[in-house]
Amino acid sequence: MPAERFSTATRLKALGEQAAARVQRARPPRRARLTGRAALLALVMCSLVVALAYPTRQYISQRSEIADQRRQALDAQRRADELRDEKARWQDPEYVRQQARLHLHYVKPGETGYIVRDGSGAGKPRKGQGTAEHPWYDTMWDGLDSADK
Repeated sequence: MPAERFSTATRLKALGEQAAARVQRARPPRRARLTGRAALLALVMCSLVVALAYPTRQYISQRSEIADQRRQALDAQRRADELRDEKARWQDPEYVRQQARLHLHYVKPGETGYIVRDGSGAGKPRKGQGTAEHPWYDTMWDGLDSADK
């Protein structure tokens, strides 16, 4: 009867300690999910991302603007070279004669100029225009003469 020597309160206390010991053995000790250091590190990383986002965006947009400006400068230089070449061609009298013959239908003295129709009706004179048998400059001079009267 050694169990009778202890009081009920002592027995309950012993049973509670035994139950607590069993629970502690059955479950491994629980660790905190987020430590103070991890929270501080996450806070620092988030603040760095926020602090660097705007300057990085500005840097990228400025780089693209610089690339666009360089492309435009190259296009302008190319166009200036083309215009310089065209100006040099127009300094050549033979080129000027060739363009006059091509666009203004000029002919040299002794040559006969021809206008070839394709039959589509696109070359028919509209109302108020000169006929196709006369070049445009004859029609222009006729218009000036009639305006003087």
